[in-house]
Amino acid sequence: MSVPSLNKTFSRHNLLQLLSVFGNEVPHQSTISRWYGKFKRGRGQVLAMPKVITELQKINPERRIIRHQDNASSHTAQKTRQYLTEENVELLDHPTYSPDLSPNDFFTFPKIKNRLREEAVDAFKNAALDLPANEWNKCFENWFERMQMCINLRGEYFENQ
Repeated sequence: MSVPSLNKTFSRHNLLQLLSVFGNEVPHQSTISRWYGKFKRGRGQVLAMPKVITELQKINPERRIIRHQDNASSHTAQKTRQYLTEENVELLDHPTYSPDLSPNDFFTFPKIKNRLREEAVDAFKNAALDLPANEWNKCFENWFERMQMCINLRGEYFENQ
């Protein structure tokens, strides 16, 4: 897979991630770079988030919404935080640098990824919805165990221990 040269606002790593997931369906590099720049500068609209929040509120209006996100610049941007505050979405703080707690790198994502193989985004949605409740529960149990390990080791890296 050849990777085009990239400008300063978009990293090679980000493009490789997109190419590995979406293959030839990735928009042109200049389009992705433009989007990436907007998010880094605190893009005013998070396209999927309003729909997700509305659906969660419909399912169980009494429950509060807590979002876990890493410290990506698009997540920490003032406009993003302001939007989440306005929508009464609480944030679960993420340690500044903690690869051991990256939500997409362990437990649930590999299970979904293995089921998807080369399928499109709709297949990802279906696979996530098809996971039994016990798999989701196991994901969170494992995540909390990893958080406890991180606390016990005072933030030291523990992946290979």
